[in-house]
Amino acid sequence: MALPFIPSDAGLLALQAACVAAPRAIPRLRVAERLRGPAWGLVPIGSIIVVVFAIRFVSDTATGLTYLALVAVPLLAAVALGWAARGSRPVAALGAVPLFIIAWIGHTSLVGGAAASVLSGLSCVTLGVLLAAVTPPRWLKLGIVAMAAADSWLVISDLLQAPNSTLVAAAPLGHLPQLQSEIFGTVSMGYGDLFVAALLGAVLAANPRRQWSAALLTLGIAALFDLLFLVVNELPATVPVALALIVVEAGSRIRLWASAHSASGLRETGPRAPAASTARHPAGSI
Repeated sequence: MALPFIPSDAGLLALQAACVAAPRAIPRLRVAERLRGPAWGLVPIGSIIVVVFAIRFVSDTATGLTYLALVAVPLLAAVALGWAARGSRPVAALGAVPLFIIAWIGHTSLVGGAAASVLSGLSCVTLGVLLAAVTPPRWLKLGIVAMAAADSWLVISDLLQAPNSTLVAAAPLGHLPQLQSEIFGTVSMGYGDLFVAALLGAVLAANPRRQWSAALLTLGIAALFDLLFLVVNELPATVPVALALIVVEAGSRIRLWASAHSASGLRETGPRAPAASTARHPAGSI
């Protein structure tokens, strides 16, 4: 019996929120500093637009991406467990091996789908941390919002559905796991939906409190957003991530403004020392 929609959707939404919470703040890397620049902020929007139109107009793109994911996702997941994720330890990188085996052996089962989805999520954590290391925060935040806008445009204009179906249907030989998209129960989510979540977590990783707030906001907004599935069959799952970013940024700016306003008020209303008299008196007067 297939897992019903609600628990299937809840599982993937929890994974997306975990991708926000998982990235850690890494030390500055010399090679990353040399490569650092605002142009990297185009990667998020470029990743979705290039992939969608490549699948539409270039034959076998979906198959190529399937095999690329089959090789890259487990390796990137190992890097996340060993270095890029919070709580990572070098020896934990070996955890990617049993996850891959479970995803392979149980490729038609719920457990296998869960293992494959976790591998994909972990790989996105590594990509998010690496991209955050070479992109100024402001430009990466703009990139997240731009990716969500492009995703929405592709869904509304009906340009995403066909390429997405082609990509989801592509399968490697030998019953190897499909790691190019996430399927859990009766719900599927694109790789980019986890990637953008990991980008949000990585750009906020220096402030764990804001990062966790963003993760919880992503989960809550996505749960409300998915109520639209009652009337539509496909939604841009990048949108809740962008909305969570906007809410976190707005909250931070409001707190800064309130703090500055409060400090200014204290300076204006605080006790004042008596002013020194400047009056002149005739000599000998009291």
